[in-house]
Amino acid sequence: MLIETSRLLLRPVEANDVHSLFAIYGDPQTHQFNPRGPYPDLEFAREKLNGWLREWPDYGFGHWAVALNTQPDNIIGFGGLSIREGYENHRVFLGYRFATSAWGKGLATEFASAALNSGFEHFGIPQISATVRENHLASQRVLEKIGMQKVGFQGDPVHGVGSYIFRQTNHQTGRRGN
Repeated sequence: MLIETSRLLLRPVEANDVHSLFAIYGDPQTHQFNPRGPYPDLEFAREKLNGWLREWPDYGFGHWAVALNTQPDNIIGFGGLSIREGYENHRVFLGYRFATSAWGKGLATEFASAALNSGFEHFGIPQISATVRENHLASQRVLEKIGMQKVGFQGDPVHGVGSYIFRQTNHQTGRRGN
């Protein structure tokens, strides 16, 4: 599913996105709030991408490669909707990561809004959640701007910094659920 916003082009990930994925997810700056750190190598990125490639046929939704409309071949980020187990009352999660060159321009908010709306309007997902580290204020603001509400907190005894859980319910269906 291809989505176009006022500035962005979102297209499902492709196998040849691996170098762009590693460039963004392998950058230590893009992981300053992720205690697991950047992707260690291209093979790790390839394994992650292979998982994302299975999402679309398995679930009917998944991750997009994100580019500016004016530069569709230059991937500036990745994000999407994915199934995540192990969270009570949460199943579908919104996530994203952008190259540092795309920071501070409102592009994450534009992406997140498009992904959330797509999840509700096109995929009929009843509820979408997101997790954000408690010290990652910029991403918390993005989720608040798109209408997600902070509904919980999950500590992280290993890394010392926990995550807030955000959620938005699909008001079109009026359903609550996973």
